[in-house]
Amino acid sequence: MPGFPSPFGSDDGDLFDGYDEFVEDDLPRPGRFLDGHDALTGADHLAFHRLTRDCFEERKVYDMTFNYNLARLNLDTRHGSAGFRYAVERGDATDAVDPAEAIEAADAIDPADVDGDAVAGSGVDRVLRAEFTPTTAFCPQTHTLTIGAFRAWNGLSDRHEYDFVRVRAAPMHNQSEAVNDRLAELEAAYLETGDVEEEPNDGVGAVATEGKTNAGGPSGSADAPF
Repeated sequence: MPGFPSPFGSDDGDLFDGYDEFVEDDLPRPGRFLDGHDALTGADHLAFHRLTRDCFEERKVYDMTFNYNLARLNLDTRHGSAGFRYAVERGDATDAVDPAEAIEAADAIDPADVDGDAVAGSGVDRVLRAEFTPTTAFCPQTHTLTIGAFRAWNGLSDRHEYDFVRVRAAPMHNQSEAVNDRLAELEAAYLETGDVEEEPNDGVGAVATEGKTNAGGPSGSADAPF
């Protein structure tokens, strides 16, 4: 991807952990969305995050402030509380994917798009949760980046073992409630149609933020360029 000059960008490897290093002090703590589920740590976290790097590269999910693949934020020691944490969703959780919606998803999602027989019969069997913590509470890219992540993981579901990846912004963000409402709407639309690009018809939950998206357009748009 072409570079964009940024006073904050750097290629200094000394500032970054490696994709094969699980340095918990340089990662955000699992937050509310992951609470009560099985958080990925160690080799499991690293394996999925390396896959995330590849998915984000293909879908061009880039942080335009730092001019790098968003997966690299997890490795940036200057922002040790920012990035993604993951957890495998427990099916008995009160806010787990609704089995009725999962059955609808089994009809909507092409089995060729997921691993093995994961959608056979019961629908979505294995769900991963991802929570994104931005660098600041006022990060203007949070809406766009979380939607981009959602579409990258679910649009490239043949790359990983999960039938469905749910995404939320951490509550420290000042617009997390609106951002997460929008993500929940996109989630429901995807479960209904199997189309990761599907937009909810009512348009409720669109988030207006200041600044630019990673496609250079106004981030007040409800559409993410992924």
